[in-house]
Amino acid sequence: MPKDPRTLTSDGAVTELLPELTPDPAQFTADPHTRYAQLRAEHPVRRVRLPHGAAAWLVTGGDEVRTAFTDPRLRNDIKHSGTWQADGGFAIGRNMLQVDPPDHTRLRRLVAGTFTHRRIQAMRPRVQRIADDLLDRVVPLGSADLVEAFAFPLPVTVICELLGVPEADREAFRAWSGHIVDATDPQAAMAAGQQMTEYLAGLIDDRRHASASAPDGNRNGPLSDRGAHRPIDDSEGGEGGEGGEGGEGGQDVLTALVRAKDEEHAALSADELLGMAFLLLVAGHETTANLISSAVFLLLRHPDQLAALRADPSLMTGAVEETLRYEPPALAVTYRYAAEPLTLGGVDIPQGDPLVLSIAAANRDPAHFTDPDRFDIRRDPAAKAAHLSFGYGIHHCLGAPLARLEAAIALRTLLLRCPDLRLDTEAGQPAWRPSLLRGLDRLPVRW
Repeated sequence: MPKDPRTLTSDGAVTELLPELTPDPAQFTADPHTRYAQLRAEHPVRRVRLPHGAAAWLVTGGDEVRTAFTDPRLRNDIKHSGTWQADGGFAIGRNMLQVDPPDHTRLRRLVAGTFTHRRIQAMRPRVQRIADDLLDRVVPLGSADLVEAFAFPLPVTVICELLGVPEADREAFRAWSGHIVDATDPQAAMAAGQQMTEYLAGLIDDRRHASASAPDGNRNGPLSDRGAHRPIDDSEGGEGGEGGEGGEGGQDVLTALVRAKDEEHAALSADELLGMAFLLLVAGHETTANLISSAVFLLLRHPDQLAALRADPSLMTGAVEETLRYEPPALAVTYRYAAEPLTLGGVDIPQGDPLVLSIAAANRDPAHFTDPDRFDIRRDPAAKAAHLSFGYGIHHCLGAPLARLEAAIALRTLLLRCPDLRLDTEAGQPAWRPSLLRGLDRLPVRW
C-alpha cells in the first residue's frame, strides 16, 4: 500500500509530494501504457499529480476500476467534490456523465430508445452508403490522410444526421469539438465551448418552435437565424435516408429529445437538452473516429493480424473488440468523487476527493488479460469482452452498438476497396493527438 503522500511543512501547512502522471507529456501522448503499467505496479490505487496541476486518485487495476464504476459512494456530480466551488470546471449543459441516480436514470431512459438494437441495425444501409461515398472520393487519389479523409467524416456524418445537424454546419461543429477535447489549449477549448453552446441552443430553440407549430413531427419546418445559429436551408435538414432516421416517425433525435417526457410527464430542462445534445454529438463521433483510425493503424502495424482478417472476415468482431481493448478511444472516464469516506483497493479515500478511472490501464491489467501488451484479434472472446472501453454498470455507453457497427463497416469497406493498403511513410509518420481522448491526429496511407 502506498504511503500517505500528505506531509506537513515546517510552518504547519499541508503539502503533497506526488508522482506526476505525465512526467514527459510528449512520451505519454505517444505511449501512455508504459506509464500506466509503472503506476499500476506500484499500487492500483494511488494519488498522482495530473497535467493541469490538480491531485487525484488514479485507479489503474482492473478489479479496482470495475469496483469504482459500480460503487454508489463514488458519484459523477461535481458537487460531491471537496473543492467544486473553486474548480467547478467547464461543461456544456447537464448530461448523463455529470449526474447520478435518480437523475441519471431518468435522462438515460429518455434517450435509450434511440440506441436499441433494432434501430442501430436499421442504420446499417445508411452507414454503408456514407462509407462508400467517402471512399468513392478518396480511392482514386491513391493516398490520403485516413483520419481526415475517412475516419472522422464517417462518424461525423452519421451522428449529425442522427441529431439533425445541417450539412453546412458540420465542419464548424467538428472544429469546435476538436478544440474542446484538445488537451493543449484551454483558452481555445473554452472559446469553442462557448460557440458550440450558442449554436446548440439555437438548434434546440429551432426544434422547440418547429415542434410547437408542427406537432406531428415535420422536422424540416422553418428555421430562424438567432445569434450564432446561422440560417440553414431547409433542404439540408440532415435526412438520414435508408434507415438513418433517429426518432419516431422520421424525426431526428434532437426533436425527439425536445418532445420527450419522463414518467412524471416532465420534459428535459434547457440545461439537460443542451447537455444531452453536446454529449451525443461530441461523444458520438470523436470516440468512433478514434476507434476506426486506431484499428487501421494497429492492423497495418501488425501485418500478421491484417492477413488473418483478410483471410477470415469473421474475425472482424474480434478486430474491433481487440482495438477497443488495446487502444481505447478514451484513456479514462470523467471524474468520480467520493461522496463519503471509503476504501478502494485497500486505500482509504477521504470524502470529497476526486478519482480518475483509467480504462486504458484496466484493459492491460495482466491479472485480467494474458500477454496484455500483445495485439491479437484472435484473443479469447470472453477475454476481449472483459474490456472496459465502453464503461461498466449503469454508465455503460449507450452508443456502443452504433460505434461497433460504424467501425466494422468502415474496416470491412476499406479493406475491400483498398487491397494494397499500407502506411505511407514518405508522407509522414502517424501521430497521436495530445487529447483528453486517445486517437490519431494523422494516419498517412497508400494503396
